[in-house]
Amino acid sequence: MLPRSKPGGPLIERVAGWSIRHRYLAVLGWLALVVFAVLSSALIPGDEARSVDPGDSGRAQQALRAQQVYEPIRESVLVQARASGAPRLLDDPAARATMEDLVTALRESGAVADLRSPLAADSVELLSQDGRSGLVTFQVAGSDDQRVAKYETAVGVIEAATARHPDMRVAQAGDRSLSVAVDQAVQDDLQRSELISLPLTVVILLVVFGSLVAAGIPLLLAATTVAGTFGFLQTIGHWMPINSAASSMVLLIGVAVGIDYSLFYIRRVREERVAGRGITEALQVTARTSGHAVVVSGLTVMLCVCGLLFTGLDNLQGLAVGAVLVVGLAMTGSVTVLPALLSLLGRRVDSGRVPWLGRRRTAAAQSRAWSAVARSVVRRPLLWGGVASAALVVVALPALGMRLQDAAVTDSLPRSVPAVDAAIRMQEAFPGAATPSRVVIWRTDGSDVDGPAARQAIDELRRRVAGPVAVVEVDQALVVRVPLPGGGTDATSNAALNALRDDVLPATLGKVHGIEYAVAGRTAFAHDFTDVVRDRSPLVYAFVLVMAFILLMVAFRSVAIPAVSIVLNLLSIGAAYGVVTWVFQDGHLTSVLGFTPYGGVVGWQPLFMFVILFGLSMDYHIFILSRIRERWTAGATAHDAIVGGISTSAGVVSSAAVIMTGVFSVFITLGAIEYKMLGVGMAVAVIIDATIVRGVLLPAALALLGARAWTLPGRRTSRDPVPDPTSSAAGIPMPKPASIT
Repeated sequence: MLPRSKPGGPLIERVAGWSIRHRYLAVLGWLALVVFAVLSSALIPGDEARSVDPGDSGRAQQALRAQQVYEPIRESVLVQARASGAPRLLDDPAARATMEDLVTALRESGAVADLRSPLAADSVELLSQDGRSGLVTFQVAGSDDQRVAKYETAVGVIEAATARHPDMRVAQAGDRSLSVAVDQAVQDDLQRSELISLPLTVVILLVVFGSLVAAGIPLLLAATTVAGTFGFLQTIGHWMPINSAASSMVLLIGVAVGIDYSLFYIRRVREERVAGRGITEALQVTARTSGHAVVVSGLTVMLCVCGLLFTGLDNLQGLAVGAVLVVGLAMTGSVTVLPALLSLLGRRVDSGRVPWLGRRRTAAAQSRAWSAVARSVVRRPLLWGGVASAALVVVALPALGMRLQDAAVTDSLPRSVPAVDAAIRMQEAFPGAATPSRVVIWRTDGSDVDGPAARQAIDELRRRVAGPVAVVEVDQALVVRVPLPGGGTDATSNAALNALRDDVLPATLGKVHGIEYAVAGRTAFAHDFTDVVRDRSPLVYAFVLVMAFILLMVAFRSVAIPAVSIVLNLLSIGAAYGVVTWVFQDGHLTSVLGFTPYGGVVGWQPLFMFVILFGLSMDYHIFILSRIRERWTAGATAHDAIVGGISTSAGVVSSAAVIMTGVFSVFITLGAIEYKMLGVGMAVAVIIDATIVRGVLLPAALALLGARAWTLPGRRTSRDPVPDPTSSAAGIPMPKPASIT
């Protein structure tokens, strides 16, 4: 008969005890939960919630959504001579023949409308200032359900014209061509990351555990956790927007915490087995120690991620909900189905041993290297702690000059993508033409805005701006496409956007009674999004720091521990900020990492990195602190407790850090610069946290604090007694809840 945990014992141990006694029911219950989550979205009819852009761009988006038809697709085709020193476009017979052929073929295809080219006398703005480049612009014809097919027809016509005139450069970029390029690049990147990260994780787990079965358990927990989370997110998506980027981050976080929690659990079970305990007793001790640490860590991660809710941004709020779900499920699975599985497997958990690794890896042992490092640090904590802190501060210094700036499409993706190359060339010849701002105009009473007054104001607007301006009718609204100088998201573009919003539009459209207007587009969205992130970041930072402090204070019954933990996390995150700024904003290691710097850091990444890293790093931190506290409460001196805690936790922490670093490093190999930034920042932070913070700064800080680290102000230093492992009625050790590992 399986032993029972004491009725009044900690909740986590009682839950794990129930799972161990009802092993099959616990496993079937977990699988039923995952299946229910996956199928739950099918039970709720209706469309998914739609994201709303922030600020003025969101007003424009909502005004267009209120119309009965979609905004038409507009595309531009750049025509240039490939040879250098070619004559001006209109003086070059080959260039004129190319444009005439292209215009004729597009018109005869029936796939386009509002076709314009430099050949027309009234289209001088479609000729570049140097006269060597021309734009052929058009609108995809047809109804909403025909426009994709019509677009494909137009693309085929352009490709055929390009083949007929090999001496001329005919390059297309516009609404759909750039969107398709971005979507395809993101999809390819995500597929590549999954193909690389999964085998890499499997190999690392095999090396860590030395057996196929033990390595498969973390993957099983992570896979079912992520599957269940995606199922619930599809249901939640009916009320809250969940985009593909949020889903990718949820996958990343789910794999990370699912594997981490399994590592913590299985490693402790092995230690207890080596100490001579049976499988059930080992699982009960693990639930009380590592299980408690997993719950505290999971709650900390969930609270930290909740800080993103304060941004008010749909994308980040959806990510926050997804992260809370996936961490919560991983935490729940770790204290329910995981002990049940380990109880079912027993010694078979070490089956399928890997040659040359199996015997060594299945036995838990302390790390001699980290033990030696920790022993050196606690002997001279002020020296080592000061040197390590100074080094991290120096690494973080570039972050003081960080400039938040989203990457334009031409900055994000490599030039090898044809639409991106076309957009870059178009931007050089016609600034802003590839991704123009869109001024949406509508009447407050819902009637048709198109009329003499509005058209007169638009004509005045056209005279005040440079470049080709296009007007598109969208049901009862009008969209005026205004090219802006600059790179799309840089200071020049933002200055032009502010001038358009604050000066040009009030002096033109603002004088027309009864109409509303707002500016959308890639420049406007990036500007508005970054403004919101910048304004809300202090609130998010404050929430995360306060919540982490309170939770750690309650968990460890100490003020010093949460204070030290927060300071050390800020040091590692600050250093990661510094590396990202130095590499991507200042333009170092460009050839190694394969990117082109654009002078900024993606606006949402510092806040995202802070929230995610602060939460994930607490996994290691809480696990290590718990091991140290366990030894201190058992009677060890402060220095011996630090060295013992560091050395016994070294294997699992190093393994988890290697897996996380490997997964994050995969992002560096992807094409988009946003993913490269994220990969470098997250990988650097994890490496710093698992080495300098874990091996030097944490033991140095605890050595300086001594016994004061484990007490609340005003209380005498005391140690919670640790009962004899054989003293409980059930034959299971029952230390007090404050003793966590």
